Amino acid sequence: MMSSKSLNVYLWGPLKELWETVEGAIWRRQPESVHLLDLQLKKHKPYFLSLFKNPPKSTEQREKVRKASTEGISIQGQQGARLLPEQLLTEAFILSDLFDLGELAALELLLAGEHQQPHFPGLTRGLVAVLLYWDGKRCVANSLRSLILSRHGKTFTLDLGTDLVNLTTRFTDELMAHGLTKQILSLVSDVSVTREFERLQKERGLGNEKHRKEVSDLIKECRQSLAECLFSWTCQSPLNIDDTLALIGHLETVTAEADGSLDSVNLALVMALLYCLDVSFLEQGTEDREDLLQAIPLLTERQYVAAVHSRLVDGHVWKLPGLQAVVRLSWALSLRVLSQLPQEFTEADEALADQALLGGVFLFLTEGILGSEGFRQEEFYTRRLHALITDFLALMPMKVKQLRNRADEDARLIHMALQMGSEPPSSLRKDLEHLMILIGEFYWKDPFGLELSLDFWCPSESLQHTSLTGSFLGVALQRPPHKQVVLSKFVRQMGDLLPAPLYIPYLRMLKGLACGPQCSHYCFSLLKSNGENLQGGVSGSPVSWEHLFHSLMLYHENLRKDVPSADSAQYRHPPIRGITPRELDGLTAFMQLLTTIATWSETARLALCEHPQWTPVVVMLGLLQCSVPPVLKAQLLHTLAAFAKSPEIAGLNAGRMELNEIESSCEEYPLTRAFCQLISTLVESSLPVNLGAGLRAPGFEPYLAFLRDAIFLPFPTRAYRRPAEKWEVAEAVLEVFHKLLRGYEPQPADFLLETVELQGELVPAHKPPGHSLMYHLLNDSPLLSLCLSLLEEGVRQLDTYAPFPGKKQLESAVLHCLSLLDLALQKEVVFMELLRESQSSVLVSPLEQLLQGVSAQSRRADHIINIARYLYHSSSNPEAAFLSAKILRHMARYPNIQSRLVGDFTHDPQAVSEKLLAGFVECLDNEEAQEEKRVARIRHETQIHILNLLITSLELKGPNLALYLLGYEVKKPVSSTNLQDPGVLGCPRSCLHAILSLLQRGTERRSGPLLTQQAPHLAQLCYQVIYQLCACSDTSGPTMRYLRTSQDFLFSHLKHLPFILAGNEIAALNQMSWLMKTAAIELRVTSLNRQRSHTQRLLNLLLDDQPHMQHADGEMGMEDESRSVSGFLHFDTVSKVRRKLLSVLDAIDFSQEVPDTLQLDFFERAQIEQVISNCEHVNEQGHTVCNVKLLHRVLVAEVNALQGMAAIGQRPLLMEEVNSILQQVVERNRVRRCLSAKRHALQSWRSLVETILTACPAELIPADQRQLIIRDLLLDLHDKVLAEDAAVELMAIVAGAVFTLTAHLSQSVLSEQQQGAGLEGGSSSGFASIANSALHLILRKLLNFILCTGGGFQRLRAHLYGSLLYYLQIAQKPEEPDTLQTGVCMWERLTAPEDGFSKLQRENLAIIESYGTALMEVVCRDACDGHEIGRMLALAVLDRVLSIDRQSQWLVYLCNSGYLRVLVESVNQDDSALQALLLPQPPLLKPLYIYESKMALLTRVAKSAQGAVELLSCGLVSQLAECQVFHMLPENDSLRVLGQRDPSGFIPSPLERYRHILLPTLRLLQVILTSTTTQHQQGAAQVLQWVIVHSDTIQSILRSQDVSMGSLQELSLLTAIISKAALPGVLDLGQINSAAQLEFQGHIGRFQRQCLSLLVRLAGTERARYLKQIEESVSPGDAAEKREEMEVAMQQICANVMEYCQTLLLQSSSQAQFTVCLFSPSATEPTGQSPNVAVPSVSRVPSLGLVLLLLKNSTASFFHYHDTHTQSLAKLERLEQLAPEELRELCQGLVSGTGGVEKIPSVQRSVMAKRRLVQLVNNRAKLLALCSYIIETCLFVIWRHLEYYLLYCTPSDPKDSLLPEYRGESALQAKGQCSHLIASSFTEPFQRKLLEVEALYSKAHSHHTFIQALTRRIRGLVRHAKS
Repeated sequence: MMSSKSLNVYLWGPLKELWETVEGAIWRRQPESVHLLDLQLKKHKPYFLSLFKNPPKSTEQREKVRKASTEGISIQGQQGARLLPEQLLTEAFILSDLFDLGELAALELLLAGEHQQPHFPGLTRGLVAVLLYWDGKRCVANSLRSLILSRHGKTFTLDLGTDLVNLTTRFTDELMAHGLTKQILSLVSDVSVTREFERLQKERGLGNEKHRKEVSDLIKECRQSLAECLFSWTCQSPLNIDDTLALIGHLETVTAEADGSLDSVNLALVMALLYCLDVSFLEQGTEDREDLLQAIPLLTERQYVAAVHSRLVDGHVWKLPGLQAVVRLSWALSLRVLSQLPQEFTEADEALADQALLGGVFLFLTEGILGSEGFRQEEFYTRRLHALITDFLALMPMKVKQLRNRADEDARLIHMALQMGSEPPSSLRKDLEHLMILIGEFYWKDPFGLELSLDFWCPSESLQHTSLTGSFLGVALQRPPHKQVVLSKFVRQMGDLLPAPLYIPYLRMLKGLACGPQCSHYCFSLLKSNGENLQGGVSGSPVSWEHLFHSLMLYHENLRKDVPSADSAQYRHPPIRGITPRELDGLTAFMQLLTTIATWSETARLALCEHPQWTPVVVMLGLLQCSVPPVLKAQLLHTLAAFAKSPEIAGLNAGRMELNEIESSCEEYPLTRAFCQLISTLVESSLPVNLGAGLRAPGFEPYLAFLRDAIFLPFPTRAYRRPAEKWEVAEAVLEVFHKLLRGYEPQPADFLLETVELQGELVPAHKPPGHSLMYHLLNDSPLLSLCLSLLEEGVRQLDTYAPFPGKKQLESAVLHCLSLLDLALQKEVVFMELLRESQSSVLVSPLEQLLQGVSAQSRRADHIINIARYLYHSSSNPEAAFLSAKILRHMARYPNIQSRLVGDFTHDPQAVSEKLLAGFVECLDNEEAQEEKRVARIRHETQIHILNLLITSLELKGPNLALYLLGYEVKKPVSSTNLQDPGVLGCPRSCLHAILSLLQRGTERRSGPLLTQQAPHLAQLCYQVIYQLCACSDTSGPTMRYLRTSQDFLFSHLKHLPFILAGNEIAALNQMSWLMKTAAIELRVTSLNRQRSHTQRLLNLLLDDQPHMQHADGEMGMEDESRSVSGFLHFDTVSKVRRKLLSVLDAIDFSQEVPDTLQLDFFERAQIEQVISNCEHVNEQGHTVCNVKLLHRVLVAEVNALQGMAAIGQRPLLMEEVNSILQQVVERNRVRRCLSAKRHALQSWRSLVETILTACPAELIPADQRQLIIRDLLLDLHDKVLAEDAAVELMAIVAGAVFTLTAHLSQSVLSEQQQGAGLEGGSSSGFASIANSALHLILRKLLNFILCTGGGFQRLRAHLYGSLLYYLQIAQKPEEPDTLQTGVCMWERLTAPEDGFSKLQRENLAIIESYGTALMEVVCRDACDGHEIGRMLALAVLDRVLSIDRQSQWLVYLCNSGYLRVLVESVNQDDSALQALLLPQPPLLKPLYIYESKMALLTRVAKSAQGAVELLSCGLVSQLAECQVFHMLPENDSLRVLGQRDPSGFIPSPLERYRHILLPTLRLLQVILTSTTTQHQQGAAQVLQWVIVHSDTIQSILRSQDVSMGSLQELSLLTAIISKAALPGVLDLGQINSAAQLEFQGHIGRFQRQCLSLLVRLAGTERARYLKQIEESVSPGDAAEKREEMEVAMQQICANVMEYCQTLLLQSSSQAQFTVCLFSPSATEPTGQSPNVAVPSVSRVPSLGLVLLLLKNSTASFFHYHDTHTQSLAKLERLEQLAPEELRELCQGLVSGTGGVEKIPSVQRSVMAKRRLVQLVNNRAKLLALCSYIIETCLFVIWRHLEYYLLYCTPSDPKDSLLPEYRGESALQAKGQCSHLIASSFTEPFQRKLLEVEALYSKAHSHHTFIQALTRRIRGLVRHAKS
């Protein structure tokens, strides 16, 4: 209800705490509670000593309080003085006067009221203070009662520990010694509800009806608990003399209620006195009898007996003489027991017993004590009264005999008076009759199932009955105790020669004694034997079956002769011929006895029914058709209902009755109710299908129509003499409806129009009754309207909180109405589906729509609100609240209803809206302790339904019900909500507060949140709601803020992880899942918002492995330490604790026991499996489970369908097998749910880990720590997943987690190296912070994981391959700057020590190779076949391993096992898929990615000579030549391309896609050409064929004017290939015929010309345009590396063409005189004005001037590049000293976009700058190498040409095909041009520059002095020419 932690209030807070401690120790038996209880009792002893006394008023206090508004006042638990408003002080004074308590206490009480106000919506703080005042008193009274109950004593024990019992006994003894009894008695007298209410009324201390009820309940509970304190005390140990006399004195003044009964408080005190005077334990002979004898003042104190005796005997008459008689009788019986002891006691017991009888003791016991409503609620009341009655019969047999004699005498007098016709004398006493009635009434109800009436039956009859194990049948032939014999004799003798007036009381006594399974059997036998003993035929004992049934048959025959006609007039005054009122009573009593026996004993039912003479059912049905009074008819129906409990008899009961009009005229309806009860019982045992066949269409429909139209619909408008009967009728008929609907499952047959033949004509058949009810509930029918108005009436009555006649029945009727709606909502989906499928014309509407209709009473659509209002009454009506929540949960599924509901709920702002919210909160808040199990379970289910309703609603768009109930804005944007603690800024207590307070209970203790253990499923749903609120974008902000600031929710819960629940693994896993998911969101959000302290705190909690004191309550965190040290130390020797993340992982058990396969004898296993899979469905949580109920129905129907005798014989075996199948399926469902929970937990764990590694700022976890954490996580994950019994279902998630972890490990190690840790340090442990041994362990486990996944699981292995790639990346050496200082000689390189990278790489390889071919096989298989991503990653793994495999073991395996051939052959198979990629709108790009991966691998293979040869022999190049895709070069029309571009930029344009296909092929061919040095001819010839096959494409590329990165790359690769393959020498293989040879030569010639024209474009006049275009094509946002790459590509093309020229020159001839000339001797290039600049004609031969130009440009570029290279190197060396601007500029080169750099943290910036500088240095080094090469080749080409032109050129030489225009011209002209050209260009300064190039670069890198030699020769040639 309320929590008391906050304000330490004098009159409430500590007392609430006291009660919680007492309850924890005694009722909940919490550990460590004895110590706490001891402390609390010491602290609160004064409270108990001055019970209910308030702190006194004082003037000093009054002054202090009065000044609080000006000077302030200090309040306990708060710092400093606080100013209080005047109004509050005034209220405090009123409160002080009202309860006569100290002013300060009143003030504190009022402040507590203010603090607790949110728990009581609608009440002011003063009213709440009143509640708290009485709640405090209640806590004291309940605590006292519990303490006394726990004492050791003579009646019962609570089985508590001895320490606890000793503590409470000692404490309560002290209280008793201080006069507790008198205190209690005076309080019970002084405190009364009416008096208190008068006082409160005067001061306006009472609020609404609910407040009044709560106050009165609290006061009543206080009085009741106080009285029960005395009762509990006397049960265990008696009171002393004074206390006993005080109690007697109190009881003398007691008065009775209006109906003559005692109220429950006085009843408790009477029972206390009866126990005080009880000495029956002396006879029981228990083992502690001697101790008890010593402790009983009755026996030890002589004056005790004397004092009590004299007090009871004196002539003073009590206010209730009956009560005096009871006490006297009890005392007389005690004296009778004591008289058997050796000590002398008074002999006055006879006289006292006589006095008691005169006082009407039995009548008072019946009316005053049995009639009290509290009597049946306490087992020990019942036991004490049982002892009293049986002691009287057993100990005073003479008195009983006297009573019988007097009764016989009185019977004679009455008989004579009747004969004489005079009145019988008035002085007749009816003691024996009252005794019989008392016995009958007392034993008839047995709420505790004690069956005490067994004491009245002696098992002397030969009852060989297995179930009869009564209280004295422990030993088979044991002699029954004396008392039992006496009692049994009493029952028999009373029945002998029974006088007429005692006939009915005797039957009523038997009815009571026949209650219970065994007693009913004994009673049945007694009546049976009574009939058999006397052979006098009918005149036998009047109390026997023979006699009774005979009379019944006579009545039947007699009455049947005058069955009235159908004339209704006769019904008004029924002719009661043959039945007098006295006989009517007798018959009724007999029928009641028969009903009782038939209800309890099945054997008796069947025996009576099958008796050939009696045929009771037939006779009773006959009597029903006669005109007998309604009362008897009703009783007959009740009896039939009892018989109908046996299905065998139920079938006979098919008689149809009409409801007499007599009932309505009498305004009493016993018959209606009885009819409903009979139908209800019949319905329970199942309806016969052919009910009523023959006379009408068979079926139950007429009865249902009668119940509906004649009983239910008119019930509100009828007149009732007894108001309660109205609701009794409603309850009875609704119960039948409820049962009918509950048993109905819609079937397709119900929707077909069937007919039956009846007396020759066809009439429509009746539908099942459930179908009819469904139809009425799914239409706006009178039945539905009445149900809804009944619900409205019910909630209106409950809102008054006033008792009224029939309240219980009204509540029950409401429950049935709610159940009907609930069942209809459950079944409507199937019902409407079947209706649609049947295409019937019947119309129905969904119930959820009908419930939105307008109510006839209120003229508003408030049906759903009325249903929801029942939640407000959950404390008094838990079941109604439960059903209400269930219905609302059904409604919550519909989004359109949700928004309407929110409107309705908030429409009436104050009264209803507040109450509705309060109702939901109250249901969730329920913390009622000490409730019976059933109610507690219902409350628990209600909470679960409400949470499910919230969860369902949160999934829908707002405004929805959940947002309203959880306290979010529904009229403004949800994200603008500002959540507060309840009461702050007028914020009401919402469901969110309730959920949080449920979860927070116990978080401050070591054991963790209590809810997770006490109600695991509930806790799971609470965590889920919180997760949903945090995960939804609208609610996330407000929720996380509130949880973080007001609650510290996550930290306080995460510290208790992992939750371990022995019996409920599934719930524990789910609780952790939702909590971890929420934590992941919190970490992400706090990281984004830069709330570092929050993030850091959570990270420390989850990741720390240092033990630290976690617990604030003074408990050390020792258990953490001991728990974790054992299984942890992988590498560390320091004492550490298990990281929280790892212990959560430990809590997820990867093994999963699977149910055994079905062993079936009768059913076919395959068919059963099929049926099971047909019954499967996906439940609300998304698990696929089998619907067990449906399966059960299917199987039972199958069993029932079997025909023949054999089937009947085997039915039990078949049913047993069905049962085993069902058990198996339940187990399967559990396993599925369990696996699903484990998956969920593991997934959440993974997302938490990934969030920690990815989203949290990297600097919060230092790199070394990060690596160790990842190491621990990886090793633990692998250990768990590689265990023998790990479930395969979890592997996929583990593989995903391993992938992420390895990626982060790799990243962390790399970043650590980048930040300068480097490997030069060569620390002994190895690599970075993580030891090499740990890395090797990780690699081994990873490879084991890959191998253990076997053939399947390829997608799973894809993750593992990714992990392996990341892992192998760790050992990859980072890019180092090329300083051009290669002065280190080769020898030094070879002898240098191995660096860390190579060492790790070598060790990695050794581990990989230790796995042999098994691993190779798996990876190769995955690379060739299966899922695309898996293939790509497997290819990448192969590529990576081949790159480090120096021994080429993998390559050999790849070649030998045939996998390489498969890969090569698959290239051609990819052709069609690749062609499809070039369509304007391509399908998926998957084939492209796979192709690229495949080419990358083949390129890797080709890099080794052995691999290249293998590829050629596999026919790779010919496969590529067959691919058609290379012919499909798309047009580069930029306008058209724009239309096709993917707006996201992810899908490349067709041309780019084409390049993605072409470039890898070109690279592969280039590598093959480079690798096949020995068989160069063979490789080159194959490549040349490929080039020629695709020559069209190649030529169009060579001609293309496009200046883009892609086109330059194409050109650079093509020229490289052509320069190596398109050579005349390649053709001299001799295998080709001459025609083909000519064709090939033609192609080669064309390639030569195109390459030279390329040179014209790139080095000649076009160069400027190209460079300009490059500048334009690089957008400013792009990274700088793009421009640099384009520069390299251009230089590479020039270098390739020049290399080609050089090779051609060398291949044509080794001497200059026979050389082939490629360039004309003219000095000039065609100028820009000529019209054919754009495409230089191939026919024009480029001039030697072009080569010179290229030489000059390259030389200039060389110096430019050399400068930038030197600068960058300098910057790299002084990286730490660089200015921030320079750093920013450098980073900009790597970051695309403009604002990117600003977001990068400073640590990262320097790492990036270093990377950029290395990149720059290496790029320049590459350019320098290319320039140097171009310079060398240009010089060579110039020299060869000059040599030819100047020395050997003759005018008539026709050899050179390339120079047609020079053929006839003079050689002199050529010489002149050449010498002029060289003289003008090849100047001295230029030569010096060339030599400088050599000095700067070539010296170290290429042919030293090569340039020097060439320049010398050229100079010589020129000189020679000049001369």
